[in-house]
Amino acid sequence: MEDWKAYINGVWRESNSGQHFQVSNPFDKSVLCQVTDCDASDFQEAVECATKAFASWKTSTPRERSALLRKIGDLMLRDQDRLAKVLTLENGKPLGESKGEVGFGASFFHWFAEEARRAYGENIPSPAPGVSFLTVQEPIGVAAMITPWNFPIGMPARKISAALAAGCSVILKPAEDTPLSSLELVKLIEEAGAPAGLVNIIPCSRNKVVEIGEAMCKEPKVGVISFTGSTKVGTDLYAQCSNTVKRVALELGGNAPFIIFNSADVDKAVDGLMASKFRNTGQTCVTANRILIQDGIYDQIMETILPKIKAMKIGNGLEAGVTQGPLINERQQERVK
Repeated sequence: MEDWKAYINGVWRESNSGQHFQVSNPFDKSVLCQVTDCDASDFQEAVECATKAFASWKTSTPRERSALLRKIGDLMLRDQDRLAKVLTLENGKPLGESKGEVGFGASFFHWFAEEARRAYGENIPSPAPGVSFLTVQEPIGVAAMITPWNFPIGMPARKISAALAAGCSVILKPAEDTPLSSLELVKLIEEAGAPAGLVNIIPCSRNKVVEIGEAMCKEPKVGVISFTGSTKVGTDLYAQCSNTVKRVALELGGNAPFIIFNSADVDKAVDGLMASKFRNTGQTCVTANRILIQDGIYDQIMETILPKIKAMKIGNGLEAGVTQGPLINERQQERVK
């Protein structure tokens, strides 16, 4: 697999430090490639480029935004198999799940291609005669994004598509374990005809995460921070954004009980539980972390679900029949232990 650079202002380039970090296959720990390791200085350059791109993109028409988003979604579906393989290599999830993720990632671009046309304002009744109030929806500016490793293309797709539909430019820092899917995605965004500087990807190693996160929060040219990840990191980002009174969109850790009552359809309940508990090897924010079953149906549920669990196949996500891939890294393995 080829080594990867950052994507800033429509150019594939090395970081200012010239440093790199490795991306590995979580199944066998083999090194997939080297990726340029960005720091706060690279982020600052991306901010300047994204700010310039925003100045023109915010004046684009809804039809222009819609056309770009539609094309990006179409390109994702065109390359669905290739993107899925990259996703499985860096994340480990079974290939079928990866193909499904690419598909719903494309659906975000298609969805917001239509929503871009519906950025309506409102007419508000006035208390005074001869006076009317009209609200207008306006893009907020540069959107800085931090995405997790468990949905390496689905999450970037959801965030980027919404921002572009609203008229914002984007700087995205993908998770250090899974940056390749975001970099593959921006290649398609470039192919679709996005202006230089509109979408920028700044990958970094775990050692640079805090540095870039703080720079995003403190930079006044950034209008909004979008973060999906742990509650601890989310609260830290929230606090750091206070000095610039920045808008913050946080999607933090889940707490998901799965409850089955006596009145439940056993087969449907078990199918739902299997999907909730074992999707992406249980590494999602909506994974059931406790299962509550009413006494009257408990035995039926156990009789139905245990054979399904025993039939699951653990292994390399690229192999046919595998339903459970590896955990993403050693930190995750320690959490499970």
